[in-house]
Amino acid sequence: MSQSSESVVTASTSTFEKTLLVVLGEASLEKPLLKLAKLMGALGYTVHDVRGGGSWGTRDALWEADRSIELKFICAPDVAHSMANAIIANYAEHFALSLYLSPVEVLRGHKF
Repeated sequence: MSQSSESVVTASTSTFEKTLLVVLGEASLEKPLLKLAKLMGALGYTVHDVRGGGSWGTRDALWEADRSIELKFICAPDVAHSMANAIIANYAEHFALSLYLSPVEVLRGHKF
């Protein structure tokens, strides 16, 4: 087994405790949820198109109004919990929606 001439630099890094908020819902909620997140202090997000089913039925994404998204936010715990409460209060009654929160450890905590 030969060794590469390239070296890997390692450094001791600190982790920072944050909260991951995941929102699964109708694609029509993307813009209002991103606006809400920005107003509440979230610094960034990731969004994916997804398919699935649940108590509201199956969402196959076969046409525009049937699309679902998954939004992920990593932020301070108080921001994540406030966002989750606001989303439930404003959208849960009229939209297919699921949310969950998880503690996460991140590197470069200033980005979140």
